[in-house]
Amino acid sequence: MTRFHMAGSTDSSVTGPGSSRRGFLLGAVGVGLATTSLAACGSGESDSSGGSGGSEVSFMNQSRGQAATLKKLAKQYTKQTGVKIRIDDVGPTDFVTKLQSSSQARNMPDMYSVVDGHTMAPYYKAGWAMELSGRMKGSWGDSFRPATLKTTTFGADNPQHVKPGVYSAHWETPALGVFVNAAMYKAVDLDPDKAPASMGEFIDQMRKIKKSGKGPFWFATSLSNQVIQSYASNYMSDEELNATFVGKQSWRSASWRKTLQLVVDLRDAGVIATGSLPSGATDNPNVEKAFFNTQGVAAIFDGTSAVGVARATAPDFTDFRSFPLPKADDGTQTPRLVGGAAKGAAVNPRGKNAAEALKFLKWLTAAKQQQVWAEGVPLIPSARAVSDKNIPEQLAGIAAKISDFQLVENQILEQVNTALQKGTQALVLKERSVDQVLGDLDAAQKSA
Repeated sequence: MTRFHMAGSTDSSVTGPGSSRRGFLLGAVGVGLATTSLAACGSGESDSSGGSGGSEVSFMNQSRGQAATLKKLAKQYTKQTGVKIRIDDVGPTDFVTKLQSSSQARNMPDMYSVVDGHTMAPYYKAGWAMELSGRMKGSWGDSFRPATLKTTTFGADNPQHVKPGVYSAHWETPALGVFVNAAMYKAVDLDPDKAPASMGEFIDQMRKIKKSGKGPFWFATSLSNQVIQSYASNYMSDEELNATFVGKQSWRSASWRKTLQLVVDLRDAGVIATGSLPSGATDNPNVEKAFFNTQGVAAIFDGTSAVGVARATAPDFTDFRSFPLPKADDGTQTPRLVGGAAKGAAVNPRGKNAAEALKFLKWLTAAKQQQVWAEGVPLIPSARAVSDKNIPEQLAGIAAKISDFQLVENQILEQVNTALQKGTQALVLKERSVDQVLGDLDAAQKSA
């Protein structure tokens, strides 16, 4: 499954399965879920994908930025059908922990948000998610953008060893890029509506911002993988990226060396805010807070879902723009976004209300409801029928390149993903060289 995910975002629910799925967020996983501990059915659960029906559907929600719109739609659905939707707004910080404890207690909700493929794989393998590929053959599947289906499908040889199929449905097509504070740009005579032509120009802009006394550019350690993978597309095709991810090509190549040099260039230019990357469970929420709430930095790397977070936590701040990560000055390929499938949900096939949950999921992802998602969050919808004219100004820059996705067949392995995050931070702190980090990545790949 070619899956992309926005790792680490406060709303990081970019889901991405495994082998044929490129993680949009490739967030740190480390959940430690044992498949055997997730597999057993609890009392009162049904193994039938049809379920026994019911008048209430429980939904464990990970997203804080989309919570208000989800509740609005849930009320509308209840009014139309009489089926009550009980939403448990867990939020991004505690979601994985609560989902894990629910699975171990055999008390899983009827539906739940999906995040990155590494994290979700144990639940899929343990049978906690309905396989949807058969149901996607027809009008429901045809309603999605093709890239959304490609990025939510686990391929035959996925490294997570999930049975091939589709285990989630999504109402959002996200991407990762750069967000800039328009007022800070204008204050130093820069045009926030004009994306920099190259990384060199972007670095020069950040130098200018820094001289004005503002924090320049920042990104979370948990999103460093997405920064690196985005920039790597300047030097490698999707096939070449995939060859590295599956161990057929060394990380010690000239292309990866040029890619990691970006971190060194940003560091040496002094444009990484605070001189280090935030880390830990709240690293990307801290980046978003610095940009949206306190407005202490001029530019951040984040996913499109962050706009929903901004609307929920800093509704008065709307003067910002977005654009893809600037292209390399010496690139040999057309750069491509990391993205694919973000906010969405899985249905628990063992729940008594599985049939009703599936109906609700189909309804949530229908074009009419996706119009509500687009306007209320806002976001870039996954439905073909929703016009791009509804995309807000803040997302226009990234949305203009939304068709230029990386469609990499496999995800980076979990241990390599972790090594890359640590290596990026080590480069920023001058603790490792580019060649040393590449060696670490090769070693992590071989140890898999």
